[in-house]
Amino acid sequence: MLIKNGSEITEFILLGLSDHPELQPLHVVLFLVVYLITIFGNLGIVALIRMDSHLHTPMYFFLTNIAFVDLCYTSNATPQMLRAFLYEKTISYAGCLTQCYVFIALLLTEFYMLAAMAYDSYVAICNPLHFSVKMSRRVCLCLVTFSYVYGFSGGLSQAILTFHLRFCKSNIINHFYCADPPLIKLSCSETYVKEHALLMSAGFNLSTSLTIILVSYDFIIAAILSINPAEGRHKAFAACGSHMMAVTLFYGTLFCMSVRPPTDKTVEESKVIAVFYTFVRPVLNPLIYSL
Repeated sequence: MLIKNGSEITEFILLGLSDHPELQPLHVVLFLVVYLITIFGNLGIVALIRMDSHLHTPMYFFLTNIAFVDLCYTSNATPQMLRAFLYEKTISYAGCLTQCYVFIALLLTEFYMLAAMAYDSYVAICNPLHFSVKMSRRVCLCLVTFSYVYGFSGGLSQAILTFHLRFCKSNIINHFYCADPPLIKLSCSETYVKEHALLMSAGFNLSTSLTIILVSYDFIIAAILSINPAEGRHKAFAACGSHMMAVTLFYGTLFCMSVRPPTDKTVEESKVIAVFYTFVRPVLNPLIYSL
């Protein structure tokens, strides 16, 4: 829908995943099933960890928070997408900006939550005698609090920049939820500051958190290889295997989705990648960590 000069946008129209209406019933069933499995899987992890006193350790404390973040992340996009499939493709201006904000905030939070888990594994394997001191409850709470505070404050700064964009040509978003790249492309105001702030934030936080994880695992692998019994090595690798798989899924998807300028081609590609990140990864994480 074209916007007349001087008029103010009060809502956006989400085009969704496909231009083929006949596929919508299949999409509704598929994504509803995946969403329900994601909810029960992540809530199951949280409930199990809380009920079993043997799992009241730093690693499972971080895992509880990661499950909560995944649950919030998929819930941020899925209900609106299902609503668009069923009867209404519009989303309010405020709702769109809120969705952008929550997306970035949870993304940044999970960056440093995964980094905290890697540091926990490093201390457990490389400094086991000092583990109770270096990973005390107070330290764990501080690491988790930092992740949430940094994530939501960083998301707020990006949301403020998005809020200052003007939309005067069209209110049609070529995506299944509100995201910064299609909004930047839709804006008729100067987007230089927003684009570069988004790229700098993505680059800095991706590289910082991934560096913490890679350095931690560099020390972990060196420590494991120094273990003589093969059984001891196997147990140590098994303890880190789930986290390594989750990190690979998380960062592999984000490298494809985030560090790119918003063009027609990348917006179309990002919808496919966003499906994997929004639906597939959160439903796989409970299975990965359960193993």
